[in-house]
Parts: sequence; C-alpha cells; structure tokens
Amino acid sequence: MRARTAFIALLTAGVVGSAAWLVFFSPVLGVREVQIVGNVTIPTELIRKAVGVADREPLATVDLADVERRVLSIKQLESARIDRNWPGTLKVRVVERRPVAALPYGGAFALVDRHGVVMQVVPAAPPRMPVLKVSQPKPGDPATAAALAVIRALPETLGRTVREVRAPSAESVSLMLNDGREVVFGGADRAAEKVRVITGLLRKPYDVYDVSTPDVVTVK
Repeated sequence: MRARTAFIALLTAGVVGSAAWLVFFSPVLGVREVQIVGNVTIPTELIRKAVGVADREPLATVDLADVERRVLSIKQLESARIDRNWPGTLKVRVVERRPVAALPYGGAFALVDRHGVVMQVVPAAPPRMPVLKVSQPKPGDPATAAALAVIRALPETLGRTVREVRAPSAESVSLMLNDGREVVFGGADRAAEKVRVITGLLRKPYDVYDVSTPDVVTVK
C-alpha cells in the first residue's frame, strides 16, 4: 500500500513538474503573436517594437506591467492594457491621445490632450479647435485642468463653435464663440447642468451669457 501511495505521489509530482515546465519554460506555450488593437495613427510596428517580447518567450512569464510601461513610452498613447490570450497571443489594447485644444507657444501652437499633455507643436491652430489661454499652461495647473474639464464637457456641436477658452483661474473659465459672443462658465463644477442651460440660451441673441451659477443665469 505504501509503495502504491509513493508511486502515485511520484507520478503526480512528475505530471505537475511537466505541466510547470510546459507553461513556464517551454516554447510550446510561448508568444507566437503580438496583437495590437486600438491604434489609428500610430504604426503597429512601432508599438510592437516597444512591446519588446521575444518570439516564443513563455507567455506565462511575460511581465505585463513592464510591457505596459514600455508601450506607454510612446507619448502619443494615453493608455495601454496588456493581456495573455492562450495559448500563444499577447494582446495589446491601446488608446491614442487626442488633441482637444491649442496652446499659444511662441509663434506657434502646442496641441494638448484632455490631460494637458503636449502632443505636438504646429505653426497654426487647427480649424474648429479652441485656443486655450491660461497663465501657467501645464499639467497639474488648476486653471489649465479646469479649462480642459470644461472642454471635455462640451458636446461636439457646441465645441465646434468655441474659438477660445480663457481661464485666468480655475473658477473663472470663459468660452469665446466664433461669432464673438461670450459664455462665462465659471468653474468646472456642475458642468453638465451648465451645458444644458447654455445650449438653450444660445438660441437667444445676447452678447454675454453667465452660467457660472446655473440656478441664477444672467445675460447681457
């Protein structure tokens, strides 16, 4: 009986050891494909190069966090998610940064994403992209963050009518429209309410619409 038990234990250990070798050391379950999804403007090969995983490297031992860090070294990417798809695919889902505003930068314009990260510098602000005017334009600056939050809250139809977004402070964001009218937005708080109010008010011909306190709106 003891011999039988020992044999079963030995057999079990051998099976477990073989399985561990197959998963963690053998190229049988190695990386055969790196699948990139979500990229639009960034070349797939550039992302694949940043992944940096060797062909047939055991999929189980790939450091997903390390791969993510390498992929996000591409500054045009906002986020990346790395997953193992057995038996041999490493899947990389990425989200590209999208410019939402143009910052005056010397005689040119820096295009920034929703977090205030500079994506590129161009000679002129793109059409239908608001110019952002703040005192200290940088990630972490409260006024910059408030202005970008307001821009994010605008529906596309309204956003296309905004020529400038001014933010002397985080609580004094204003929208200058293409036709010369001004929307005093205030802070980024209650943004959805303010957008609903201003969408209705803009049908009426005033020069200034103050929705900084959406419960008590004033116009001039």
